[in-house]
Amino acid sequence: MKLLLTTACSLALLSAAAIAEEKRDLGAHEHGVAQLNVAVEGNSIVMEFEAPGADIVGFEHPATSDEDKQMIKAGISTLEDLSNLVSFPDGSNCAVTEVSAELHSEDDHDEHGHDEHHAEAEHSDEHGHDDDHAEAKHSDEHGHDEHHAESEEAGEESHTEFHAEYALNCENIDKIDQMTFPYFDAFENAKEIEVQIVTESGANKFEVMRDKPQIDLSGMI
Repeated sequence: MKLLLTTACSLALLSAAAIAEEKRDLGAHEHGVAQLNVAVEGNSIVMEFEAPGADIVGFEHPATSDEDKQMIKAGISTLEDLSNLVSFPDGSNCAVTEVSAELHSEDDHDEHGHDEHHAEAEHSDEHGHDDDHAEAKHSDEHGHDEHHAESEEAGEESHTEFHAEYALNCENIDKIDQMTFPYFDAFENAKEIEVQIVTESGANKFEVMRDKPQIDLSGMI
């Protein structure tokens, strides 16, 4: 669920997303690579984080077993604690004011699209197009079955993505001259974070790697 942020910083976050060279969908994400958008305005910071399910829990198949479900629950709980993702200098006195974390799956999008199609078919049926509805239903079920069979035959992997948002207030935001990422210690499958930061002085991009989990923000905030 998206955080309902009312500060101007939430608008700046949209700018952070806009400067991305490309926006990858669930089917195109790269294992090991997470994305973090950061917007800074006044004493406020808003962050939006996304990571492939494999990076957080080690798998992307549907969670059917109790063990899988517990791992997902633990992954969300870990992300809800910002200190497991990023830390700021002590002197900045930053405090989290809002947080949200959840899991998105490819199936969620498929089900949404299927529901819309079903609603349209029902609407058509209400207007007396029984024959068209029957043909549409047959075509939909046949096409869905064929797609499902082809996916299974091809061994396609489902895709999931963890999404988290954070809002912070910092008493001494000018003390933030770097960001450190304990994220790599919390998640052993994580390899890289693509960071985009928008501040009043402009936008910057960084690639944070496991062997160098820090970025220098001197003069940027």
